[in-house]
Amino acid sequence: MSQTNKADISKDSCDFCRSDAPKLSAEQIAQELTVVPDWKALEIDGSTRLVREFRFKNFAQALEFTNKVGEFAESIGHHPDLLTRWGSVSVTWYTHKIGGVQQGDFLCAIETELLFAKMNHNN
Repeated sequence: MSQTNKADISKDSCDFCRSDAPKLSAEQIAQELTVVPDWKALEIDGSTRLVREFRFKNFAQALEFTNKVGEFAESIGHHPDLLTRWGSVSVTWYTHKIGGVQQGDFLCAIETELLFAKMNHNN
C-alpha cells in the first residue's frame, strides 16, 4: 500500500462501510502493518481491529487530536472508536459490517498518522 491523502480516501469513502468489502486475511494484515508499525491488530469481540494509542502533553492536546480524527472520519463517513484520556487517545479502526479489517481501515490509519504528525509539527 502506498502513502495516500484525504482526497484519495474521500473519493473511495463509499466503499468503507459496505457489507461486501473484502476482509483482509491475517497474512494481509501482517503485511499492511509494516506500513503503520505503531499500530496493532487486536482481536476484540470476535473481530480484528487496528488499534493505536497516541500520547500527548495534556488533555487539551488529546482532545484537539480527537476532534481532528473525528472531523476526518465524518468527512469520509467511516468512524473509529475513540477513547480520549488525559495525555492519550486510543484510536481503533475496523469495519463493523464485515466484522474485521479491510483495506480502507489501513488508509484511515495512515491518515490518522498524518494528522498526528502535523499536530506534533505545529506544537
